[in-house]
Amino acid sequence: MNDEHGVTGRGATEAGMDLSLLTTEKENPHSRDIDARTTFEVLALINSEDKKVPYAVEAALPDLAALVDDVVASFKRGGKLVYIGAGTSGRLGVLDASECPPTFGTPPAMVQGLIAGGREALTRAVEWAEDKPEQGIADLEAISFNANDVLIGITASGQAPYVLGALEHARELGAVVGAISCNQNSETFKYARHKIFVDVGPEVLTGSTRLKSGTAQKLVLNMITTTAMIKLGKVYKNLMIDLSPVNKKLVERSKNLIMRAGECDRATAEAAFLKSGKRPKIAILMVLLGIGDEEAERLVDRYDGHLSMAVQAFKDGGEGADAL
Repeated sequence: MNDEHGVTGRGATEAGMDLSLLTTEKENPHSRDIDARTTFEVLALINSEDKKVPYAVEAALPDLAALVDDVVASFKRGGKLVYIGAGTSGRLGVLDASECPPTFGTPPAMVQGLIAGGREALTRAVEWAEDKPEQGIADLEAISFNANDVLIGITASGQAPYVLGALEHARELGAVVGAISCNQNSETFKYARHKIFVDVGPEVLTGSTRLKSGTAQKLVLNMITTTAMIKLGKVYKNLMIDLSPVNKKLVERSKNLIMRAGECDRATAEAAFLKSGKRPKIAILMVLLGIGDEEAERLVDRYDGHLSMAVQAFKDGGEGADAL
């Protein structure tokens, strides 16, 4: 398949690349003598460069908002969000995906991360794995990726064949494709509907994209899933009401959430927590509105999980969930 520039994407990656043209590979003039500086000066320089990252992310917010809206739309029709990357970028995608179930109570398949080299690459470098575009396609097929899903390629330079192969395949399927890169000339942008360019500039150590580029990617991924989950009703005010209380800390956090959101004492919160089946969202609604767990469930379903809407509708109607 020819891309919009008239060349075959998978073939183009095999022809080699001029790394000197990539922003992420350029030399940073501010750190040319970093090896001769004191420990404090090195730390201060790294910190100074890191301060630029949030401003670079800010410039990408319009494009990022459009991507998040497509992610939310995919979730609402039963689709999934899949991150794909190599090296640091891939690890960051897997990390963000793995944190969604405990934080937002999502099923593991809803947000997934794929990394070149598979599970082994999470703990040790498998750098050669990123040179296989066919493996990116195979990894998508292994999770039954389809047109209802969203694929986001995460790369600093935007050249990894593993990612490019997957992005082209996803686009051929008709799926929404996004790409996050810190290089304006990223190859991934040729396949993406949503091009998230985060211009962090050259790294303190030339080509070490685990630094500013990695920080930028982590910020963007946090924003994508957090905002999408808020739009899905998994947050009430600024509280994570759909978290899964799978350990002692999260059980305690759940009870505190109920106390805070329901403005009740601990005994009331604990009773509602147990009665709700240890579901903070249901328990909060029970306490706020003085209703039972079944009625709370019906109300939550009626308003697609949005607690603020459910509470307001109940108060406006004043007759309980059955009357709404």
